[in-house]
Amino acid sequence: QVQLVESGGGLVQPGGSLRLSCAASGFTFNWYTMGWYRQAPGKERELVATITREDGRTNYADSVKGRFTISRDNAKKTVFLQIDSLKPEDTAVYYCNARRVTSYSKEYNYWGQGTQVTVSS
Repeated sequence: QVQLVESGGGLVQPGGSLRLSCAASGFTFNWYTMGWYRQAPGKERELVATITREDGRTNYADSVKGRFTISRDNAKKTVFLQIDSLKPEDTAVYYCNARRVTSYSKEYNYWGQGTQVTVSS
């Protein structure tokens, strides 16, 4: 059974920091590109950051570059999102994602249940 379990969300003041974690199970973690997405009220889900499975290349949305850092620990099957210099517009539910496309173009795409991040004074 595939599971992605996020943790680390909460209420934080502007300028503060959080570290989100996503613990994976039920699939071969180091075969998958891992990512974080977020969805704010009334908005579509958007990409925040991704990290590739082998060389750990990262990709970030322009809105979070320089403030967010994605990392992964393949031994612990966990992906992290360090969030610094939080802004009110970062308020959203943050979702963990695992994605793999095989050489036969079969796609595997898994989601966590989300963790709420609220930035407010």
